[in-house]
Amino acid sequence: MKASEIREMSDEQLELTVKESSTALLRLRIQSQTERISTTSEKRVHRRTIAQCKTVQRQRELAKGSK
Repeated sequence: MKASEIREMSDEQLELTVKESSTALLRLRIQSQTERISTTSEKRVHRRTIAQCKTVQRQRELAKGSK
């Protein structure tokens, strides 16, 4: 997901995306311990998505506080 797409999301969509990516990341971590994963880069993608969403949430929070 591109950063521009993330910035266009509403607060609710960001929260939902973080929750979904966290769940998927947990599943991948468990799966990597119990069996082989065909796409190891998937974990990196979910971690990056979570970080981007949380960054945008924090930027919005700071913007609201300064106004």
